[in-house]
Amino acid sequence: MGVNKPTDALTRSGPRVPTEGLLAEFEAVYRAEAQRITAFFARRSSDPQTVADLTADTFVEAMTTFATFDPAKGTVRGWLFAIARRVFAQFLEKATRREDAARRHAGRRVLDVDEADELVRRIDAERAGQPLMDRLRALPPLDQTVIELVDLAGLTPKEAATAVGVSSGALRIRLFRARARLRTEEKRHG
Repeated sequence: MGVNKPTDALTRSGPRVPTEGLLAEFEAVYRAEAQRITAFFARRSSDPQTVADLTADTFVEAMTTFATFDPAKGTVRGWLFAIARRVFAQFLEKATRREDAARRHAGRRVLDVDEADELVRRIDAERAGQPLMDRLRALPPLDQTVIELVDLAGLTPKEAATAVGVSSGALRIRLFRARARLRTEEKRHG
């Protein structure tokens, strides 16, 4: 591709002051560099829509920051390719997040009708215990855990002690006190 005079003018050094000719200057840059930027993305994607979108995103970003371009720091082509690289990196990051989400979603097994019905019955059965759970939430967190592990999950006090990281004796004392607090709460509210 031939050298375009407006692009050459941007290689001059010194600060750039926004003028009425800035839009015409950017248009000249676009005309001179659009094919190169498109080719950059075409080497990275075989999807025409993706190439077009990434090229457009690059020039939108370039247009919004064109007044701040400083030719003393490099050429307009280098500046545009830096933007293109950043746009492509953001595209890859978003694509990776979408793929991760799709993989997580694909890993979910769809329940058949019988399994769904069984889960609905379990959820309904647990709702009956909601007043107890509300009173349980009033207890300190470790007491909640002890009650839940032993009385709701069915662990032995020794298993619960291991899970919580306390001795069996300490767990039994905590369990006794937590149950007493729950009975007191039940009498008060029930």
